[in-house]
Amino acid sequence: MTEIGDETSEAAKYRAPALSKGLDILELLSTVADGLTQAEIAKTLGRTSSEIFRMLMVLRERGYVEIDNDRYHLTTKMFVMAHRHPPVKRLAAYAGDPMQRLADRLNQSMHLGILHRGEMLVIAQVDCPDNNLTSVRLGAHVSIYETASGRVLAAWLDRPGLAALIDAAGRDAPKRAGFEADLPAVRRQGYCVSPSQTIAGVQNLAVPIFDFTGQPVASVTIPFIQRLSGTSIFPPEYCRDALVEMCRDISRRLGADMDQILGRDPATEPRQG
Repeated sequence: MTEIGDETSEAAKYRAPALSKGLDILELLSTVADGLTQAEIAKTLGRTSSEIFRMLMVLRERGYVEIDNDRYHLTTKMFVMAHRHPPVKRLAAYAGDPMQRLADRLNQSMHLGILHRGEMLVIAQVDCPDNNLTSVRLGAHVSIYETASGRVLAAWLDRPGLAALIDAAGRDAPKRAGFEADLPAVRRQGYCVSPSQTIAGVQNLAVPIFDFTGQPVASVTIPFIQRLSGTSIFPPEYCRDALVEMCRDISRRLGADMDQILGRDPATEPRQG
């Protein structure tokens, strides 16, 4: 059994004080819009001015911070680094295996979609093991007005975000009215269940995925078909609940605080009129 003292000494062995100080500076500067002087950084972090000076010189040399009128600011280097790892790949990496496991378990195909220029873009598709299946082509673009996935993502947008989405989707008055009328109920439920608007007999089950900011970044949709035979025959309610559980787990892995997200009161947040 490992003693607490052993754990402490083990952690101490791998400490990197210089790295910690550098990260402290980056994290601090990320919280201020106007930058900070060397003295202000030192005081806030409880460090000596000479310690901070050495760290700032290294960070400047590596392009992470810049100085203007004696005030240090973050550069865009970390932003660029973050975007070298495409969000689409990250989403697919987190969602791919859970989606395939659930598709095998439920014997239903499913796809992962994101918002792109007023449409839903399918970025991942997994098939179930059955010989007969319903799937959506990878890379397909579908109008948000015709999708359950578009509804679950739009339902969580604030007023400016929803207005921008509607503008990009096109102002088809009848479709827009029906689309927006569905959003309050979708948001209260946390999912969307609706008949397919493109294939008769298919019921779409869609659930959002959230990131660490609490914003919806993708949705997973099961184009549910009622099987008449086979070893895995589940009703749509069971599939819906399993999908909700999977998407919430993926959201937590992406850093989302699901308790906070689910505790929001839609009536208190701005909506598109």
